[in-house]
Amino acid sequence: MADQRRRDGGFRAPAWLEELLRTTPPRVPWRDVVRFAVTIPAPLALAIWVGGGLEDGATLGAGVFGTMGALAACLAPQPGPLRDRLRRTAAATAFGTLGLLAGQYATGGGWEPVVVIALLSAAAALISAVNSALSLGALQLLVYTALASGLITPLTAAEEVAFFLCGAAGATLGTLVQTRTEAVDPDRSAVATVFTRIGELLAAAGTDDAPAARRALTTALNAAYDRVIRSRSRTAGRSKELSELAGVLNAAAPLVEGAVAAARAEVPADPEDVAAAHALAAAVDGSRQLPRDRPPDLRDGAPAVRAVRHGVRLAWNVVGDPEERASAAAPPAVETARVRLRAVAERTLSSADARAFAVRLALCMSVAEVARQYLPFERPYWVLLTVAIVLKPDFGSVFTRAVQRGAGTLLGVLLGSALLAALPRNGWVVVALAASAAVLPWARDTNFGMFSVFQTPLIILVLDLALPGGPGLVGARLLDTLVGCAIVLVFGYLLWPQTWRAPLDQALRDAAVALDEFLDAAFTGSPAERRRARRRNYRALTELQTQLQRRLAEPPPISTRAAAWWPVIVQLERTSDAVTEAVIATRGGEPSPDLAQVATLRRAIRRLEDDVRAHRAPDDAELLADGVLAPVAREVDAVRRLVRESAPTWRAPR
Repeated sequence: MADQRRRDGGFRAPAWLEELLRTTPPRVPWRDVVRFAVTIPAPLALAIWVGGGLEDGATLGAGVFGTMGALAACLAPQPGPLRDRLRRTAAATAFGTLGLLAGQYATGGGWEPVVVIALLSAAAALISAVNSALSLGALQLLVYTALASGLITPLTAAEEVAFFLCGAAGATLGTLVQTRTEAVDPDRSAVATVFTRIGELLAAAGTDDAPAARRALTTALNAAYDRVIRSRSRTAGRSKELSELAGVLNAAAPLVEGAVAAARAEVPADPEDVAAAHALAAAVDGSRQLPRDRPPDLRDGAPAVRAVRHGVRLAWNVVGDPEERASAAAPPAVETARVRLRAVAERTLSSADARAFAVRLALCMSVAEVARQYLPFERPYWVLLTVAIVLKPDFGSVFTRAVQRGAGTLLGVLLGSALLAALPRNGWVVVALAASAAVLPWARDTNFGMFSVFQTPLIILVLDLALPGGPGLVGARLLDTLVGCAIVLVFGYLLWPQTWRAPLDQALRDAAVALDEFLDAAFTGSPAERRRARRRNYRALTELQTQLQRRLAEPPPISTRAAAWWPVIVQLERTSDAVTEAVIATRGGEPSPDLAQVATLRRAIRRLEDDVRAHRAPDDAELLADGVLAPVAREVDAVRRLVRESAPTWRAPR
C-alpha cells in the first residue's frame, strides 16, 4: 500500500478513513426543505406572537415543547408510501411522549434515576430490533427522556406533553399536505424504477458498468416489493391499485431474469429492448402512454436475448391491460398473530445480538447518568443525549457514528453558539431556526456527521430559549459532547471484543442458505417459488453488502478483515447470476439438468455455510457438472476457493 501511495505521488489516507469521511452529495429535496423550514419553527413563532416576545416563560415553554414535537414528527417520515410515513411519525411521537413522561423519574441523584435509565435503554435496544419504525421510536424514547431529565420549564408534565403532541400534529399535517401535492405516487414510482433499472442493466451488458447496474436493479426490486407487496397485505385502502402494481412486479420477473442472464453472458442487448424497458417505466409512472404495438417475438439469437424479448412482451401485455395486471397479482401471504409474535421474539429476546446490544446500551446510558450526577456539568442532560444519539439503537457502526457525531456536534455547537452570540433574543431566533431546519433534509441524506452539524444548532437554539446560559456554555457543550462520545467508545466499543472483529459470518451464512434455496427452486419449484427464492437470495446479498459497508468504515483490524470478504460477496453474486442464466438456457431449449447434479451443488453450498460457521477452510475437491449447470459449478467452486484463501485474513482471533 505504501508503494502504491509513492507511485501516486503523494500520501493517501487509509481506506477505512476514506470510507468514514465519504459523503454522497444528494439532490436537494425542495419539498422537504420547505416543509421543515415552515413546520418546525411554527410552534415557537406562534408562542412568540401570542406572548408578545420571549419574556412570558409559560408561553415560551409551550412554544419550545411544540417545536420539539414538530422536530420529532418532521424527522420521522422517509420517502415512501404515506402509510409508512405515518407509521414512523406515530412511532416517533408516541415514544417521544413516553420519554417526556419517563424523564420526570430520571431527575435528581441516587440510584433510582440510574435504574430508570438502564431499564429504558435495555427496552429501547430490544424494541429497535423489531422494525425500522420502532427503531426510530426507541431513539426518540431515549432522546426525550434525556431532555426531560434536565429541562425545567414553568409548565406541568401534562402541559409539556400536550404542547409536544400539538407540535407533532402540526408537523403531521404538513406531511399530509406535501403528500397530497406530490405529482408522483411513491408506490407507482417504485415499480417504474424497476423497469428503469432493467433498461440500464440491458444497456450496460458487456461493459464494466454491468455489476453496478445489476446491484441497482436488486435495490430497486427490494424497495418495490417492500412498498407494494407489504402495503397491499396490510391495508384495506387502495387495494385494487396496489394489486395491479403487484401484478406488474410479478410480470417483470421473466424480464429481470433475462436481463441478468444477458449481463452475465456479456451479450449486448437489442436497442429495441432497452427502449421498451424505459417505455414500460414511463407507462407505469403515468408520464407517457404505452405504445399499442409491442416489440415482435424473436426466434433467433442468443438464449439470453430471446429471454429478454420474451420478458418484454409479457410485461408489455400486463402493463397495457388492467385485467392482466389484476390476474398477475398473487394473493398476499397471511400471517397469523402467533407467527408474528414468534418472529418478534426471534428478533428480540431470542437474538444474541439484540441481547448483547441491550446490555451495551444500558451500560453506556447508566455510565452517562452516573457522570451526570457526579461531574460538574452545566448541562448534564447533554451527555445523556449525546450517548443516546451516538449509540443509536439500530445495530450500525458504533465507531463511525461516534466519530461522525462527535465531529459534527462539535462543529454544530460552535455554529449554534455563534448564532446565539450574534442574534438578538427576539424573532430573529425563529429565522435562524427555520434556516437550520431547512438544511436538515439534505444533510440527513449526506451522512450522519453532516446531519449533526445542522441538527445541533437547532437543538441549541431551542433549548437556550428555555434555559438561557452564559458565554461559558460553549465550552461546556463541547466538553459534554466529548464526554458522551468517550463513554460510547470505551464502554460501548472497546470493552466488547466482538466489536473489534468483522462479524459478517451470520450475514454470509444467510446468503449461502438463500443461494441454496434459490438453486433448489430454480429447477424443482414453480415459477412463483423460483421468483420468491430469487428475491430472498438477492435480498440476502444486499444485506451482506450493507453489513460489509458498515465494517469498512471501522479502523483496522476490523476494516482489514472486512475487506477480505469483498471477493467472496462478488463471487456469490456471480453464482446467483449463473443460476439465473442456467434457468434461461433451460427455458431456451437446453436439456434440463440432472437433479443429482443439482443436489451435489446444493451440498457444496451447504458445506460452505458450515465452513463459515466453523471457521475452517473447505476441501480442495472440484465440483464437476455438465450442461447448463457447468457454469454454476465453476462459480460455486470459485466461492469455496475464495473462502479457503481468505480464511486466514478474516478469521477473528480466538
